[in-house]
Amino acid sequence: MPELPEVEVVRRGLARWVSGRKVDEVTVLHQRSVRRHPAGAEDFAKRLQGAVLGQAHRRGKYLWLPLADDLSMVAHLGMSGQFLVRPAGEPAETHLRVRITFADALGTELRFVDQRTFGGLSLHEPVPGDPEGLPYPLAHIARDPIDPAFDDDAFHAALRRKRTTIKRALLDQSLISGVGNIYADEALWRTRLHYERPTAGMTRPRTAELLTHIREVMGDALAAGGTSFDSLYVNVNGESGYFDRSLDAYGREDRPCRRCGTPIRRRPWMNRSSYFCPRCQPVPRAS
Repeated sequence: MPELPEVEVVRRGLARWVSGRKVDEVTVLHQRSVRRHPAGAEDFAKRLQGAVLGQAHRRGKYLWLPLADDLSMVAHLGMSGQFLVRPAGEPAETHLRVRITFADALGTELRFVDQRTFGGLSLHEPVPGDPEGLPYPLAHIARDPIDPAFDDDAFHAALRRKRTTIKRALLDQSLISGVGNIYADEALWRTRLHYERPTAGMTRPRTAELLTHIREVMGDALAAGGTSFDSLYVNVNGESGYFDRSLDAYGREDRPCRRCGTPIRRRPWMNRSSYFCPRCQPVPRAS
């Protein structure tokens, strides 16, 4: 599933190629892709037609583009969703779900492609009084660690109160958004923390170190265009990221730790996998 760096790469592409353009026509080719729009596909297309797409925003793994009349188009990529900017006459992709054409002479259109149809588009009103116009369905999602308004001290306090384990906390979108399985493993490796480390014992300096490494991992991934293990994640130009070549823990089972040489281990974890170095990230002692 795309994580924060991948979604941020897509946001930047939308900001460059789509923001500020007026919608001419919307074609919904698969009803499931607009299932989160309460009034249905016909209403979604009708209300979007003629609107000017505003600046692209992101909260965690969600994207939104403000429209007039206090509405925003919200997008979640799910496991395989892609926004592609394509020439209007180019053949449609096999899993094209929504096509948006524009009332200008640029000759390109926006396509939402989603093989597994876990993602989707919808229109929503903003949270009352929110300065960013945050759409209502995103109100419960915390800020992410590369957001300038992210509060490190508040996160540390919430972490201590949560009484859980550190990787569970990193994937809790109400505490910190945008950190998924891959980048959690990478940041924990860099911080030398085991994924089952209890959050109640986290000191403020340790939390600060972890946040520093999360931001470093995110920055490195953004510079590389994100992480692509297959063709299901691409940017708006259809290009894959290559941060997977730089991963230190995730996906490196039985390969030597880049720091100490000990083979990386993989353990089943919450229907996922956790990758860690048993020497650099020892299992926490039972209290």
